[in-house]
Amino acid sequence: MTHPAHHSPVNPLPPVVMLLVLVIVLVEAAFSLGTRGIVGGAEAVGWRAAAIQDYGFSNRALTWMLENGVFRPDYAIRFLTFPFIHGGFTHAIFASVMILALGKFVGERMNQLAVLVLFFASAALGALTYGLILPDGPGLIGAFPGVYGLIGGFTCLLWLQLGLVGAQQHRAFTLIGFLLLLQLIFSLLFGARPMWVADVAGFVFGFFLSFLLVPGGWRRLREKIRHQ
Repeated sequence: MTHPAHHSPVNPLPPVVMLLVLVIVLVEAAFSLGTRGIVGGAEAVGWRAAAIQDYGFSNRALTWMLENGVFRPDYAIRFLTFPFIHGGFTHAIFASVMILALGKFVGERMNQLAVLVLFFASAALGALTYGLILPDGPGLIGAFPGVYGLIGGFTCLLWLQLGLVGAQQHRAFTLIGFLLLLQLIFSLLFGARPMWVADVAGFVFGFFLSFLLVPGGWRRLREKIRHQ
């Protein structure tokens, strides 16, 4: 039996959460160092712009595939690659911090594969919704649609937990309500950015998808709906 002194006072982060953040940090480090001419030579200055062009989500690429009925892997892969490309150091770090915080909570209650499915499915479906609603909108980069999917997972888990103890389940939506209020304030101050569509869609898909990923979650949701 392990001696109590050998137990860490802090639970380790789920490996898949650490992996997601590691990829984001390494990609951003390459872009930042390349921009400063520290690595990659003269061509490295354009690494970020080239990555956005080749791997960022493109509304027009989605529209082209739908209009022509043609599946292009180089366009489709963008649904999975855009979360790892950010506009700058602050953008990447803020996303990484949120993934660590939310991923720890979700990852301790779901298995590792479920966390990856939740993140990537929310990001991809958020981008798809964004592209369908705003076919001529600007491209999409950054992990936030996936982050909002994790917020959806967090909300679902809290909703289920509050239900077990007979507490008011609407309290589970406090975090997303606060974030949407911040989105509104920033929109009023600095102008609305259409990317919020992908974030909100990521949350909605993440919330409902989590009922399928949490053991017994779908059954408890059906029981709740039945009793309404």
